[in-house]
Amino acid sequence: MARMPTVSDVAAAAGVSRQTVSNVINSPEIVRADTREKVQEAIDRLGYRPHASARRLRTRKSSTIGIRLDPLRDGISGAVLDRFVHKLAEQADERDLRVMIFSADGADDELAHIRRLHDGSDIDAFVLIATFHGDPRIAWLIDHRVPFVSFGRPWGATLDDPRHRWVDVDGRAGVRDATRRLRDAGLERIAYIGWPSPSGTGDERRAGWEEACGLSDDDRATYTVVTVDGVDEGAASARALLALPVPPDAIVCASDPLALGASFAAAADGIVDLPVVGFDNTPVAAAVGLSSIDQPLDEVVAAALTMLFGDEGDTVLPNPDSNEEPTSRLLVPRLVERRPTHRAFDGTPVPVAPAITDRKETS
Repeated sequence: MARMPTVSDVAAAAGVSRQTVSNVINSPEIVRADTREKVQEAIDRLGYRPHASARRLRTRKSSTIGIRLDPLRDGISGAVLDRFVHKLAEQADERDLRVMIFSADGADDELAHIRRLHDGSDIDAFVLIATFHGDPRIAWLIDHRVPFVSFGRPWGATLDDPRHRWVDVDGRAGVRDATRRLRDAGLERIAYIGWPSPSGTGDERRAGWEEACGLSDDDRATYTVVTVDGVDEGAASARALLALPVPPDAIVCASDPLALGASFAAAADGIVDLPVVGFDNTPVAAAVGLSSIDQPLDEVVAAALTMLFGDEGDTVLPNPDSNEEPTSRLLVPRLVERRPTHRAFDGTPVPVAPAITDRKETS
């Protein structure tokens, strides 16, 4: 097994002292540019990596990001945050950063964990998820100047407040584009199943449907069902829509669980050609052939880490006080179209529904 390169190896290769190598790694600003470049070239060529634990002791940095992650509740929607955390861990590792996951019972309990971890210098920065109107975590972190970024915008607050770094996915644009796609395929009565208001994320997704559905105010009310998230709720909502005197010819949903239930309800009623679109592109949606709006989680994580640590490196940046640097990113999702397949309870295949792009030819 090959021996791992050491500081001495790097010093010898670069023709400098061990102390100079240490300075380049820990205090590069005190080293001349040409010397830094020479040492960095030797580090890259030899594949040397500083010992993380020793470096943390010298720099008094934990090189750790904290994030709260609750257990999966339904195994579908929670899978998105699970994927987000995995991508966060992968990209953090590329910067020699660690991710600490903790659980909490609500925002107030999470704040108690944040205070303890911050006071003990266990965490350099925090990533918030599931932001909401009047989120107390955001105000506390800003007031105490604790570095953080959120996956989700500051609902109910000023979006351009530079003290709150955030990355979000434009659900409004995603649902609007998916609804337009359905209309371009010749569909006219596109219904919507979504969450109760106020819900920052849910309200944005519904607004996207309203902008693109082409229905009158009365028809929008007729073809809208508001419910909590879940497969059973999606099925019940779809049955109500399909029982209308003039049922919809497509359904857009705020989530994959709602869309999955709607798709199953339609198939159970023998309606195999009803396009249904979900949101989040979960593994379940892929498995059953459900069209869904995909969140660009790789881009979300990359943007969040850049806001916290810059384009590269592992030194956390303080919370900004001005708009001199970008402090927010709104990323556009994309529609993933699929052909759904269903089987009856006895295993008999049900005819395959046409894809969205096939609707104009088959209508």
